[in-house]
This record gives sequence, C-alpha cells and structure tokens, in this order.
Amino acid sequence: MCVPGCREAVERALSRRGFFAGAAAAGFSASSSTPALAQRSFTSVVDLTHTLSPEFPTFFGVPGIAIERRYTVKKDGANVNWWHLLEHAGTHVDAPLHYSDAGAAADMIPAAQLVVPLAVVDVSAKAARSADYAMTTQDIADWEARHGRLPEGCCVAMSSGWAQHAGSAAQFTGKDAAGIFHFPGVSSQAAAWLIEERSVAGLAVDTMSLDPGASKDFKTHRLWLPAGRWGIENIANLDQVPAAGATLVVGLPKVKGASAAPSRIFALV
Repeated sequence: MCVPGCREAVERALSRRGFFAGAAAAGFSASSSTPALAQRSFTSVVDLTHTLSPEFPTFFGVPGIAIERRYTVKKDGANVNWWHLLEHAGTHVDAPLHYSDAGAAADMIPAAQLVVPLAVVDVSAKAARSADYAMTTQDIADWEARHGRLPEGCCVAMSSGWAQHAGSAAQFTGKDAAGIFHFPGVSSQAAAWLIEERSVAGLAVDTMSLDPGASKDFKTHRLWLPAGRWGIENIANLDQVPAAGATLVVGLPKVKGASAAPSRIFALV
C-alpha cells in the first residue's frame, strides 16, 4: 500500500491539464501517440525492477556496474561512490538511438510517453516448453480477445517467467557450448504488427533482449526502436500485476545522448 497521501499526490499529478500534451522531442516518432492512462487511481505499487549489482547477468558477459567507494562517513563525513556503468545493464530502457542514429536518445523521450497503460501478455507456459519461444501476433490477439483492444499509447510486456532465473547467469542467459543464448523474446512479426496496427509506446520483456536469445539479426530491435518506440529489458515481477488495467511508470534517467539506461520501473495497480 502507498504511504498516506502518496496516491492523492500522484493522482493530482497525472490529472493535470496538459500533462500528456507536450510535443515529442526531435527524433522521437510521433507514431507513438499521446497515451491515455489505464486508470487514475491505484491501491498498490509493484516494483518491476531487478536490483542492479556486478553479479546481475549481462548480454556481454561482463559486470554491468562496478561500484567504487571514494568517501566514507567515518573518514570523510559522507558516503560517496563512483559508478562505472554499462548502459544496457539490469532492468533498463533501450532508446530509439540504440538502433538508429536518427533516433531519440534517452533524454529526448518525452515524460508523457513514460507513464502509460500496461498490457501483460503471459507466454510463460509456452516459454517453459521452449526457451527459444518468441511472442507472436496470436499471443497478442488472444490477449485482446480477453481484455479488449490494446490501450492507446500503452506498453506491451511479455511475461515469460524468465525473471525467476535472474539469480543464475547460466539459466538466465541459457548460453550453450557454442556460445548461443537461449531465452524468450518477441517475434519480429509481432513487433511489426504492433507498429502497423496499434498505437504502442513501448515493448517490455523479462529477458535480456527484445529478440529471442538465439537471434542473429536482432530484427525486433531493428524494427521497433527506429520506429520511435522504446523497449524495456530485464523487467521483473510481471506475475504480480494484472494482465490489464495497471499503469506503468518508467523512471528513465535523463542522460544526454544515452542509447539506454538502467531504470526504476514500477506499476500502479
């Protein structure tokens, strides 16, 4: 539950006139239209973020963060750390710039497109049968058959159950003897359909990549990000939010020129 007064404060902020009327930053596609909130009241906040540490698995096989203690309270009067950080580490947001030189960097994505309705598509049963499963347009169609058309400007999140493996790099990456990863992702056909047929701001996965781990061409990345959308990788706890009705809040650091950034992501339920 929220602390006293927090729900009212957030509701006031979300309902201000013009909150979602800001113009898109240069290079950020207008195809992701101004989103409509799935709801304007909530009773709980679900953290969708893994704790970032040097041990968290990364696509590159190196620590995503190194933390150097420079000052301490005992010696210097304050605790201060230096971070050495990989943009694409832990729960993070891919900006359009990641796969397009003309795309928006993280700091250029309008705040209005970072507070959006959340649609969670559960493919965990299929992913349990095949680590290489790619979410399909049929999975999305099945979601719409149960919950109605995807909300305008929403984030579509693939819930494969893979977050439960984050404590083991071997299981989370599925890396085989040939060095090939095996974990679920989103098919390029599903990504193309969402771009062409729906107004979706973001795509989220509970694995290390929008593409299935075994992908060699990263076609989903190459379609999705240059189309002016953002992506979240390594999202957590999707099993704790409803399939429809929650609001996603993306705490994306405003770092100039960043192609991605570790982020605090949560859902208002």
